[in-house]
Amino acid sequence: MKTVNRITSGVAGLALLLVILAAACVVISNLRLRADLTAEKLFTLSSGSRELVGKLDNDVTLKFYFSKSSPSAEIYLKNYAKQVQDLLREYELSSKGRIVLESYDPKPDSDEEEWAQKFGIQAQTMRPYTPPVYFGMVASCNGKEASIPVFSPATEQTLEYEISRLIASVAWPQKPVIAVMSGKLDAMGDNDPMAAMTGRGQQQKPWAVFSELKRDYTVRAIADDTTEIEPDVTTLVLVHPKNLSEKTLFAIDQFVLRGGRLLACLDPFSIQDFRTSQSQNQMMAMGMQNPDGPGPSTLGKLLNAWGVGYDTSKVLADMRAITRLDGGNGRIDENPVVLSFSAANANDKDVLTSRLSQLIFPFAGTFTDNTSPDVEFTPLIFSSDKSSKVDTMAAQYGTSMLRNQLSPDGLQHPVAVRLKGTFKTAFPDGAPQDEDAAEETDSATADSADAPAEYLTSGASAIVLVGDSDFLHDSWTVRTATLFFGYQTTEAINDNITFVVNTAEQLAGRSELIAIRSRGRSARPFKVVEELEQNAMLKWSEQEKALQAKLQETRSRISSLQEQKEAHQRMILSPEQEQAIAKFREEERHTNRELKNLRRNLNADIENLGIRLKVINIALIPALIVITSIARSLIRRR
Repeated sequence: MKTVNRITSGVAGLALLLVILAAACVVISNLRLRADLTAEKLFTLSSGSRELVGKLDNDVTLKFYFSKSSPSAEIYLKNYAKQVQDLLREYELSSKGRIVLESYDPKPDSDEEEWAQKFGIQAQTMRPYTPPVYFGMVASCNGKEASIPVFSPATEQTLEYEISRLIASVAWPQKPVIAVMSGKLDAMGDNDPMAAMTGRGQQQKPWAVFSELKRDYTVRAIADDTTEIEPDVTTLVLVHPKNLSEKTLFAIDQFVLRGGRLLACLDPFSIQDFRTSQSQNQMMAMGMQNPDGPGPSTLGKLLNAWGVGYDTSKVLADMRAITRLDGGNGRIDENPVVLSFSAANANDKDVLTSRLSQLIFPFAGTFTDNTSPDVEFTPLIFSSDKSSKVDTMAAQYGTSMLRNQLSPDGLQHPVAVRLKGTFKTAFPDGAPQDEDAAEETDSATADSADAPAEYLTSGASAIVLVGDSDFLHDSWTVRTATLFFGYQTTEAINDNITFVVNTAEQLAGRSELIAIRSRGRSARPFKVVEELEQNAMLKWSEQEKALQAKLQETRSRISSLQEQKEAHQRMILSPEQEQAIAKFREEERHTNRELKNLRRNLNADIENLGIRLKVINIALIPALIVITSIARSLIRRR
C-alpha cells in the first residue's frame, strides 16, 4: 500500500511539475524581458539605432524575405537568417509601434516570390537544379521604398548600420546637400572658364568620386574665397584647401559649430596641384599673371582649436606599404611614400572602414592627437609599425633621396581620423575684419561698439580629416576604357571611392548613423586551436627555410666542384660530389622526418584539445547535477 502511495505521489508530483513548467513557459513567453548574453552583444541595438527609430514620425514597414522552407537553404544561412530576424524584431520593439515587421517565405511560383522579385530581392542559386533562395529585405514608408537585395554573413559586421541606413532613407527621403571646395583643382569640373588657355583643352569633367556622390546627394561646388556657407548644406568637403583667407576659415569654423559635418582632405604635397601649376606657368609665358604656385594645404588655427597636430613639412613613408611605380627606362621604382594600404591598415572596429581592403595615398601627411576630453579622436586609416616621417621636399625626388631618412619608429601613424564631440571656435574674438572695416569700427559710436557679436563659440559636430587629397583624383581611383562608338566606362581600381562614399553616408546622413558601431561576428573561432596551428606552422616554415638554405649550400658546393673540372669531365660526378649529394639527401630525409613528427604533434594537440572540450561540454552539466544531489543527500543525513 505504501509502495502504491509512493508511486501515486511521484506521478502526481511529476504531473504538477509539468503543469508548472508549461505555465512558466506561457508566462515567460509573454514577458518582454530580454538579455543579450553574447560577448559581442549581437542582439542589442546601438544607441544610434535606438535614437533613430525613436525619432520616426511615420510608420515604416519592414518586409523580410527568406526561403526558410527551401531545401537549398543551408544550415549556416538559416542560422544567420534567424539572427537577422531577431535583430529586426529589436527594431520593431524599440520603435514603440512605428516599425512593423513582416516575414515572408517566398516559395517557387508563389505570390511572395513574385513580390520579392518586384522589390529587387536577389535570387541566390545555392545548388544546381534546386529552387533559388531569397534572403533580403524591403523598407517602405509613405510610398517610398528601398531594399537590401541580399543579406550575406560576410557583411555581418555592418548589418545594423545597413538596416538603420535603409530605414533612414525611406523615413527621410530628401537628398542631403554636399558642398565641395576644391579651388584651382576644379574637382567638380565646369568651374574654370580658362580651361582652354591653361593647356587642358576643353573643360574637365567632375572627378569620378564626386560623380558617384551625385547619385545619392545634391552636390554643388563653392568657391575657395567664400565667406558664408549656405544653411541647407549639411556636409562640406575640402579638397586641398590651400591659402584660405581668415574669413573663409571663419565660415568653416561657424559651419562646424552649427552642426555641419566636414570632410577635409589636406595635403603636404599635392601632385594634382603641382600639375595644375605647371599648366598655369604656360599662362606666364603668354604674358598673364601667374596664380598661386604649388604648396601644402592646412587649416591652420582650426586644427589647433580642434586639438589636432599636422606637419606639412613631413610625408609618411611605410616600408610595408610600398607601391611599385614606373621609374622610366624600364626601371621599377618601389616607392614607400606612395602608400598602398590593405585591410590591415583600416580600422576593422569602425563601420566606415571595416570593409575596405585596398587603398592608395600618394605623399600623405599624418595627424597627432592633442584633443580635449570633449572630442573623441578615432584613427580610421593608419600605417604599419615599419613607417616613419620623411622630409616632403626629399620625397619629391624619388626613393634614392629617402634612403637615409627611412628609419621606422615603431609607431602606427594615422592618415585618416574622425573627430566627434563638442568643438570650440578658433575665433574667440569674433569674425575677422579687413583693415578698412577695422578703421570704420574704431570711428563708430560707443553704442554700436558695445553691440554683441553674433557668432558661435562652441558646438557639437563630426569631422573626418585625411592627410592626402590626390587619393580623390581619377589617376588613383579609376581605370577608364573606351568601348564601341567612343563610349567610355570607368572601373574602380581600389577602395578609395568607397571610403569617400562611406564617409559621406555617415556625415551627410542622419547624425544617429555616426554612433552605430561595427557589430561583432557570431562565429566564435577556437583561438587556442588557431594559436597551436600558427605556432606549428611557424616552426614548420622555419625548418623549411633551413632545408632550402641547406639545399642552396649543397648546390653551390656542387657547382664550385664542377667548375674546377675540365669541360669534357663535368658530366661525371667525382667522389667529393657524390659525398656532398649523399649528405644532402640524408639531411633531407632527416628534415622530412622532423616535419612529419611536427604535423603528428600538431594533430595530437588539436585532437586532445577537442576531446577536452567535448568532455567539458557533455559531462559538465551531469557532473554538476550529481554533485548537487550528493551534497543534498549529505545535508539531509546530518
